[in-house]
Amino acid sequence: MYCLSESPDSASVYKTHQEAHGLVPDLVQPVSTGHEAATGVNPTLFLDIHQLGPGNVTAKAVAEAHAKDLAAQGKYGVNFINYWVDEKSGVVMCLSEAKDAKSVIDTHKEAHGLIPVEVHPVKQGQ
Repeated sequence: MYCLSESPDSASVYKTHQEAHGLVPDLVQPVSTGHEAATGVNPTLFLDIHQLGPGNVTAKAVAEAHAKDLAAQGKYGVNFINYWVDEKSGVVMCLSEAKDAKSVIDTHKEAHGLIPVEVHPVKQGQ
């Protein structure tokens, strides 16, 4: 399960989960956001995770890679909705609509060659 929240620090996120239901996160990471796109016609959302390593990614470089994804996404029937960057840990997460995980991977591969280590179908909570 993935949760996106606004908080002054990771301890507050952990404490909120603990007090609300006892399901505490294994990892809490700060992220910066990309520009959100409108959702389209594909019913399945995917969250893909790139682990590029500490010090190996900047928000600027991810914005440039995302622009390349947007240029290639139509070929594979993917709609990249948003992305998040944790420069400190080198983790990038992308949210997209697609028919399958392979389409997401193929788009990233063609656009910039940065293949995610994980791709998960997800459903948005309310």
